[in-house]
Amino acid sequence: MALPVLLAVAFVLYTGFLDGNPGVASERWADRPGHMLVNAIPGLLLASLLLVLTRRAWLSFGLAFMAQGAVLAVSAIKMKNLGSPLLPADFRMVGQLKNGGFHLLGGYLPADPRPYLAILAVIALIALVARYEPPLFARRTRGRRLVTGVTLFALIATLMAGVPGWAKVYNKQRLGMQPWSAAANATYNGVVTTIMQFRLQDAGKKQKANPDEAAQFIASTDAPLREHMAAAATNRRQTPDIVVIQSESFFDPSVIRGMEGETYAPNLHRLAAHASSGQLHVPTFGGGTIRTEFEVLTGLSLRYFPSMQFPYLQMHTGVMPGMVRTLRSHGYETIAVHGNDAGFWNHTAAFKALGFDRFVSQPNFPKDAPKNGEYMADSAMTDEIMSQLKDDGPPRFVFAISMEAHGPYDKSPNIDTDERDAIVVPDELSDNAKLQLRNYIYHMRHADEELGRLADLLKKRERPTLLLFYGDHLPALVETYDKAGFTNGANMLTQTVPYILIDAHGDGPASQNGDLAAWMLPGRLLERAGIHDDPYFALTQVVGPQLAALTHAPDAPGPTEDASMKYTDTSMANVALLRMKRKLDPFVAQYTVPDMSTIARQTGKTEEEAAAGAHQ
Repeated sequence: MALPVLLAVAFVLYTGFLDGNPGVASERWADRPGHMLVNAIPGLLLASLLLVLTRRAWLSFGLAFMAQGAVLAVSAIKMKNLGSPLLPADFRMVGQLKNGGFHLLGGYLPADPRPYLAILAVIALIALVARYEPPLFARRTRGRRLVTGVTLFALIATLMAGVPGWAKVYNKQRLGMQPWSAAANATYNGVVTTIMQFRLQDAGKKQKANPDEAAQFIASTDAPLREHMAAAATNRRQTPDIVVIQSESFFDPSVIRGMEGETYAPNLHRLAAHASSGQLHVPTFGGGTIRTEFEVLTGLSLRYFPSMQFPYLQMHTGVMPGMVRTLRSHGYETIAVHGNDAGFWNHTAAFKALGFDRFVSQPNFPKDAPKNGEYMADSAMTDEIMSQLKDDGPPRFVFAISMEAHGPYDKSPNIDTDERDAIVVPDELSDNAKLQLRNYIYHMRHADEELGRLADLLKKRERPTLLLFYGDHLPALVETYDKAGFTNGANMLTQTVPYILIDAHGDGPASQNGDLAAWMLPGRLLERAGIHDDPYFALTQVVGPQLAALTHAPDAPGPTEDASMKYTDTSMANVALLRMKRKLDPFVAQYTVPDMSTIARQTGKTEEEAAAGAHQ
């Protein structure tokens, strides 16, 4: 009995050491033994189960610690790059490794060979122990091994499933929990405890909308909603093609202190003089592109779906309402373009649910499509977009997702190093932070160049075209933000990104500037295109300005809500839940007015099929 007990004590202490957070550090064993113990419980349960199965203590605890060490190491990498520890939803990424995820996420692994040599040495040691360690107890124990093994397996299974009974072990009041900040919670309670507390917080919870409150809220907005829809209906422009660019990690580095005097996005600023533009509040930082993408395509704020960390991996509906289906109902052919693996982030299934007619992914690009750095060049994406736009047939909606500026930024092969090294960055940064910032700006400038090129090409087309360009989130340059900060004093988790909406021929309504949230973009775009018969999107434009600043990365501190904002926020949560479940239509039916221009456009077979597809 002594050996397993001693190994368990060592396991708890070494877990605290490897975790690295001060709240569960090994030296806290005297004043915080309970916090250290619960932080090690999943690993101890695994080690105990392995001990029952193998009857070898050193082997069992060695394997369990390797498994827990892998979790803690991945969490440390995520914390370094994104400012947030590993969370339950992140484990969904394991299934994405085969869909191009290993190439993308593998880029964040350390380039130094020493960690890998250490891992190989530990594996060799475990293999040696497995061969020569004698059994700790007899093989036959009159059923005690079976009962103990089944019990341990059940404990692990219920823990992973988030059975509420485990909340007594990971008690929020006794241990303390900071649900508004996973990073702060990990600092206080450790990574494993944070994973379990957030898992138990969300387990078994099903959000339910309150239809009565939603109806009352919609009724309270009756006058401004009708007024807004009537004003939007005056836009009787010729039906435009629509191009939307979600530019990977795009923002203007001149908001970083020490970089104010440089112009990093000349085309963005040039085009903004005759376009609608502003800053965009996005629901993520450094990664999690699909969070912003989901909000833009659906008009739904992820604020109202707190358990949906990665929406495309967690959607359980075959039909998702949003901008794509609205455009299909207006005769548009809808096309998604992304120079990456189609399966990553579950894009193939998600785009089908959202209503896209076609998905052009990496294998569909020309064989000679250029790369710049690790990924497809933005210039190749521009070329593909132009090839998808036709001068005849139904209007087209092209939604393109760029890849060139994707991190990590500590390495970037196949680039012009002289151009990169000439970029001026703040002196107070470390050499590694300077390299990452220069690599990012090198690729970000290409995104700006392609924005200018695409806008000029669309201007020459005979067909009118709207071009919406926005960044999905800030790049993961944590050290730069920590040391330099921002000229506007904002936190890196609440910092905004730019958006610009360009009318290539200038034949639509006058430009309309102002800051928006990502979920407000589709309503604004549709109205500029002359589509104004969806009351939900109109509602986002009426109430959105009051709520825009509430959109931010999950771990960010939010603004204080007064009574009016809190009422609107809660009411929109009910509306969003009904919209997601496709139960909102009866509540807004009175605002739905047939769009005669739409009926006039639905003359061809293709248009009719596209319209029917909106309801499939």
